[in-house]
Amino acid sequence: MRLIRFVLALIVLAVGALWSLQGLGLVKGSFMTGQTQWLYVGLLTMLVGVAGLRWANRSRI
Repeated sequence: MRLIRFVLALIVLAVGALWSLQGLGLVKGSFMTGQTQWLYVGLLTMLVGVAGLRWANRSRI
C-alpha cells in the first residue's frame, strides 16, 4: 500500500510540474501553453504531490 501511495504522489507531482512548465510556455502544444493560471494550478498540484510523498513515507502500513 505504501508503494501505491508513493507512486500516486509521484504522478501528481509530475503532472503539476508539467502544468507549471506549460503555464510558463516552456512546453508547447496545448491550450495551457502560456496561460499563467496553469502555472499556479501546477504549483498547487506540485505541493499536493510533495505532501503525498511525505504522507507515503510516514505511513507504517
